[in-house]
Amino acid sequence: MHSNDARILRGAAIPTGLVGLVAIIAGLLFAGGKGALGSALGTVVVLAFFTLGVVVVSYVTKISEQMVLMAGLFSFLVKFIVVLGLVIALKDVTLWNARAFGWTVIALTVVWLAAETNATLKVKAPYVEPAPRSQSQGKSGA
Repeated sequence: MHSNDARILRGAAIPTGLVGLVAIIAGLLFAGGKGALGSALGTVVVLAFFTLGVVVVSYVTKISEQMVLMAGLFSFLVKFIVVLGLVIALKDVTLWNARAFGWTVIALTVVWLAAETNATLKVKAPYVEPAPRSQSQGKSGA
């Protein structure tokens, strides 16, 4: 993983984890133990899926820089569909509070995307590799 990708991952995962802790406490206060469990599972799902997305895009960068945009968009589409499917499939589960799970997933997805965008902007990685200057270009008056 590139150092820029690691900084982006940390910049997104840390705020999301902190908001996840707040969601677990809110789930505990509003829905008891089942609410806390639902929020905890939602936090784990979001952190796992979105971390995996950053790792996949970082790996694709090593293979082909031309494929990064496609990998990022495909990764986001797969995450969106799978997480939405989880929310829909688990809405009637009685082991934990499904509402706490669903709202936690939605809230943490928004937090992750905002934090990842912010971290990406702060990294200031060049998106164009400048060509090396030849000696004839470096001389003035040539």
